[in-house]
Amino acid sequence: MTGINRRAALSLAAGAVTAPIVGSPNVATAAPEQPVASVASARNPRVGADLVTAVTPRDNWRVAAVAIRYAQPVDLRGGVVAPSAFRVTATVNGTTAPRTVIRVYPNSAPELAERGRTGNYLIVELDTADANARASGTDPFPLDGAYAVRQVSDLTTPRGEVVLAASPFAVRNGGVLTPVVDDFTAGSYTDSAGFELDFRLYQPDGFVRDPDGRTRYPLVVTLHGGGEVADNNTTQLTANRLAVTFAKPDRRRRNPAFVLSPQIPLPRPMDGPDGTDWTDARVQAATVELIDTFVAGRPVDTDRIYLVGPSSGGRGIFSLLSKLPDRFAAALPTAGWGDPSTMSRIAHVPIWADHSIDDPIVPYVEGRFGRPGTWTLMNALESAGAKVTRGEWANDLPKADFESRSRALLRTADAAGSHVLFTSYTRGTTPVNPHLSWAQTYENDVVVDWLFAQSRRRR
Repeated sequence: MTGINRRAALSLAAGAVTAPIVGSPNVATAAPEQPVASVASARNPRVGADLVTAVTPRDNWRVAAVAIRYAQPVDLRGGVVAPSAFRVTATVNGTTAPRTVIRVYPNSAPELAERGRTGNYLIVELDTADANARASGTDPFPLDGAYAVRQVSDLTTPRGEVVLAASPFAVRNGGVLTPVVDDFTAGSYTDSAGFELDFRLYQPDGFVRDPDGRTRYPLVVTLHGGGEVADNNTTQLTANRLAVTFAKPDRRRRNPAFVLSPQIPLPRPMDGPDGTDWTDARVQAATVELIDTFVAGRPVDTDRIYLVGPSSGGRGIFSLLSKLPDRFAAALPTAGWGDPSTMSRIAHVPIWADHSIDDPIVPYVEGRFGRPGTWTLMNALESAGAKVTRGEWANDLPKADFESRSRALLRTADAAGSHVLFTSYTRGTTPVNPHLSWAQTYENDVVVDWLFAQSRRRR
């Protein structure tokens, strides 16, 4: 969080605002000023503020709330805060505009909650559908100090006692908190040829508590899409709900695993015509060496190493599997493409692939740049002897219905002795853009449970 400067420290001594403050006449015009006497009746200094962001399935990385920290617990004694009590503006890419406040509640931690608990934080929850809610473009936006929050009316108990008085000052955020993403450590690896890959790593809680223990954990390797090629070592986590799926609290309890998320660097070194690919010889060699080096130094269950990835990450999966057909236990390629002539090498590998039929970026049948799409690859796997279990349904079904369809497909596959499943999404049902077929994939507990149930098959 931002340190307290001398001016703010003097304010603290006087019992006034202690967080970074700024006069904000452009924010307060819609509400009358409160009497000065109310300040003396509810003195609880603000001592910091942070943005709380979220990686969403379809809208990528967005600012979801501001968590204001107070010197003392905020106890409303059952009182409810009206969203109109706070005004929030965001300055992003040189443009200042309001954000929509949808809920305000106390909490014991700087995080969103269904029902907050009395604590030192006040959560000002924002509408993530706001046009200026995004936290990144190609690279993360500089968001420290970008948000100004002003309380424009008193917060009171049901009996009318003032708990927090309105203020003429706006508090600005110091830091940026991103749940789950913040649990990934940042690192880099330089391979034997001198090629460097940045990566993020999530380590399971059991390993962190007891690194010398006997437990061996699965390893999930995520291959991001072409849009996340960058030098920020962040957007491979935040641009899509890919890596975070395998480290979110319920999943880390259910299937504790290492999650390794490398990022292809700039300048884009790939030889392919799209220029953003895991099939580039240098990138692929460094990725394999990174995995090998990591496995050698951590308690990884080598029979449970998984590949997951969308779009060009899916292409990377098909390429890596064909070159190392006995290395990985299973894979989840989404909206990918590849070489049908190599499918005979991986007919024994458990795969659950999915693709939107009307995908305009990586066509379902034709793929990209002369390499066919998932439908054609599944046909090639079938010709090579793999039993492919196919299903088709809408990609905008509610989660429960979506998972019910997946569960039924899995039962059909199990009955047929099939370890390759292929889900196609009906034309016109993938929201935002038909290429974004992965939005439901990594939210699908049936698919992720299936992945973790797979062990390496030796031929």
